[in-house]
Amino acid sequence: SKSFSPAPLPSVPPPALHTCQGLAPCLPEEGQVNTSGPRLLLATLHPPAGSTTAMDRIFSALLLSLLLLLQSYGVSGAPPQPRGTLCRTKPTDLVFIIDSSRSVRPHEFEKVKVFMSQVIEGLDVGPNSTRVGVINYASAVKNEFSLKTYQTKAGLLQAVRRIEPLSTGTMTGLAIQFAISHAFSDSEGARVRSPNFNKVAIVVTDGRPQDGVQDVSARARAAGIEIFAIGVGRVDMHTLRQIASEPQDDHVDYVESYSVIEKLTHKFQEAFCVVSDLCATGDHDCEQICISTPGAYKCACKEGFTLNNDGKTCSACSGGSGSALDLVFLIDGSKSVRPENFELVKKFINQIVDSLEVSDKQAQVGLVQYSSSVRQEFPLGQFKNKKDIKAAVKKMAYMEKGTMTGQALKYLIDSSFSVLNGARPGVPKVGVVFTDGRSQDYITDAAKKAKDLGFRMFAVGVGNAVEDELREIASEPVAEHYFYTADFRTISKIGKKLQMKICIEEDPCECKSIVKFQTKVEDLINSLQQ
Repeated sequence: SKSFSPAPLPSVPPPALHTCQGLAPCLPEEGQVNTSGPRLLLATLHPPAGSTTAMDRIFSALLLSLLLLLQSYGVSGAPPQPRGTLCRTKPTDLVFIIDSSRSVRPHEFEKVKVFMSQVIEGLDVGPNSTRVGVINYASAVKNEFSLKTYQTKAGLLQAVRRIEPLSTGTMTGLAIQFAISHAFSDSEGARVRSPNFNKVAIVVTDGRPQDGVQDVSARARAAGIEIFAIGVGRVDMHTLRQIASEPQDDHVDYVESYSVIEKLTHKFQEAFCVVSDLCATGDHDCEQICISTPGAYKCACKEGFTLNNDGKTCSACSGGSGSALDLVFLIDGSKSVRPENFELVKKFINQIVDSLEVSDKQAQVGLVQYSSSVRQEFPLGQFKNKKDIKAAVKKMAYMEKGTMTGQALKYLIDSSFSVLNGARPGVPKVGVVFTDGRSQDYITDAAKKAKDLGFRMFAVGVGNAVEDELREIASEPVAEHYFYTADFRTISKIGKKLQMKICIEEDPCECKSIVKFQTKVEDLINSLQQ
C-alpha cells in the first residue's frame, strides 16, 4: 500500500478587525469551528428525541422576522452566503457507511447517493487533503472503495453513482466494526492519527440494527472517531444515542424521509470547514463589528453603542413605549408532528412571547391549533401579560389528526383577526403558520385573501412541509416570509431571521421594548441593495 504524510494546516493570520454590515452567517452560530480529532458521521433514518436546540433556534428565527415587520419598509434579510474562499476543509479521512438493506427502496437509495455526492462536492479532495471511502452494508459488508482508491473529486463522484443496493438485512454494528478494523487501517489509505486531520465516517441506515452497536460505537469513539447520527423516518432513537458522540444535540439529526436528507448537506459541509478568519467569510451574526481570532470570533459595537446580552447585537437607545401588534399563531397539531415535537413547538411560541411587551396598548397574542378541524386555544387580548400567555400555551393539548391548513387560514381571516375576538382596528396584524406536512385541503384562496386584507403572513415548514405551499402562504417578498428546515433541530437558524421582522415602528428604538434585542435594519438594507 502507498502511504501518505499528513499535510500541515494552512497558516493562520493574526486577529483581524472587520466591520460586518450586510454579511450573512455561514458557519455555526457560536462562531467556533470544530477542529477536534477523528469523526464518524452516522446518517440513520429516524427522529431524534430531545431536539430542543433546533426548536429554540427556529423560534428565535421567527421572532427575528416578526421584528422587522414593525419597521421594515424596503428592508430585506440576506440569505446565508456560500462558503467563502477562506473556508477550506481540514484534511480528513472520510468513510461513508451506507445501509442498503431491503427496507431502503431503490429511489430512496438514490437520494442517499445524492447526499453523499453533495457532501463530497464541498470537500477539498486529494492525497494530502481529504480522502473518501464508501462501505455498503446490509446483512454483509461490501467495501465499495477505500480511502486510497480515488484522489480526485471527479473520480469519487463517478464511483458513488455506480453503487448498487444490497437489499438484505441491517448489520450496523458489523459495518462500524469493519470501518474501525479495515476502512481506517493504514493498508486502506488511512493516515496515522494526528491533530492535523480528522477521521470521519458517515453511516446511513434506515432501521433498527439486527446486531449490537453500543460497544462497537464506544470503541470507535475511543479510537478518536467522532460519530454523527442522522435519523430518517421511524428510527430507533435509543440506537442513535448509543452511536452518537457527545454532545448529542450536535451529533444526532433527524429528517422525516429520504426525500429531504439532502437538506442536511450544508451542515456536514460546514462540519469539515476550517477558516482562519470567520469575519472575512461572513461566518458570524455581529450587528456592527466582528473581531476575528483563529477559528472563532467575537462581536463589538461602535462608539455610542453597547453590546446586548446576546453578544451579537448593539443598542443605542434605552427603550421606548413599544408598538401595538396583533400576533396570531396557527399551529399544525396533526399526528405527523408527534408529541415530543409538539412540545418543542410550544416552547418555540413561548420564546417569542418572552420577547414581546404584552399589554392592551402594545402586543396582543392569540393561538389557534388545527388538524382535521380548527380550535381556538385563546383569542387576542384574553391574556394581558406574558406569564398568563405562556401558561396557556403550555396547557395546549395536542389534537393529533389531519392537516387542514386551508381551513385554518380561513379561520384566521374570519375569526382570529375580528374585533369580536380582540383584534384592534388600525393595529398591524401578523399571522405565523407552522406546519410539518402537505395540506389536505385547498389553501390558495384563503392564503391570497389574508394577504389582500393586509395581514403580514409568515410560513414556517418542518420535515415534510411542502415548500410551494409555504411560498403561497407567505407575504411578499416571499423569501423574507417563508422558512423551511428538514427537522426540528435545525429551525434555530431560521429563528434569527424571523425574529427581526416583527417591528413596524419608524423609530428602531421603539422595537426594543417589544422584542428584547436590537434589529439589524441597517445591515439588511445594505444586503438588499447589494
